[in-house]
Amino acid sequence: MTVTTWFITGVNSGFGRELAEQLLGRGDRVAGTVRREGSVDDLRAKYGDRFWVGHLDVTDLPKVREVVNTAFADLGRVDVVVVNAGYGLFGAAEELSDEQVRHQIATNLLGSIQTVRAALPHLRAQGGGRVIQLSSVAGLAAHPGASLYHASKWGIEGFIEALAGEVAPFGIGVTLVEPGGARTAFARGSLRLGTPLDAYAGTPAAMVHGLKDADLPLAGDPAKIAARVIASAAQEPAPLRLVLGSDSYRAVTAALRDRLAQIEPQEASAAETDF
Repeated sequence: MTVTTWFITGVNSGFGRELAEQLLGRGDRVAGTVRREGSVDDLRAKYGDRFWVGHLDVTDLPKVREVVNTAFADLGRVDVVVVNAGYGLFGAAEELSDEQVRHQIATNLLGSIQTVRAALPHLRAQGGGRVIQLSSVAGLAAHPGASLYHASKWGIEGFIEALAGEVAPFGIGVTLVEPGGARTAFARGSLRLGTPLDAYAGTPAAMVHGLKDADLPLAGDPAKIAARVIASAAQEPAPLRLVLGSDSYRAVTAALRDRLAQIEPQEASAAETDF
């Protein structure tokens, strides 16, 4: 049996935890990072040296590089790098503090970029590998009340799409994962809200303030989503985007059609600005 080695950020909960459990359960090696030490002690006890754990807050950019370098040094080779760590910040743009804005971008965007940048020299040196970036339906379709979360996800979409062309000559495949709503602990453990302003009461942005305590009938099965992510690592060529969930497919296709409908009528007027 071929054993694959994976590096995954944020394995203490959500998709990261699900990925780690499935991979370890099938006999692969996993290097996982956590912000809270001790949060995956059960996996360490069960899987021993097949489960390497690093303590990491991805907003600490020098530490990201240090942990990635150590993982590659300790394990010798990492076949797949999964950039998963992140959270959702919701509320109208005015309702968010400067620190909330900074931390959302630092975690979801800068932390993800730095994880990939730290891994690339190792992947090139070993002759290839795979980078899988957990994005979201929110990386392609936008809704009021999530402007900063969208900013982080749309930002990583652009970075990864351009990166795919940069690293293809080195045998490195790149995939963006676009899941819809899934029944993870996201709403309670990875969702943060701004402070409601009366001015936004009754507006489209206000609905997000009910998310934290809502029992939403989310369609996505985390186990099935994780299994599809794992399977994608063996696809050749690497799929640039992996849309998971019927809700994600509907939202993404509607957003793209709407964008084209706005842009296509401007063909003639766009050309009027040419020399």
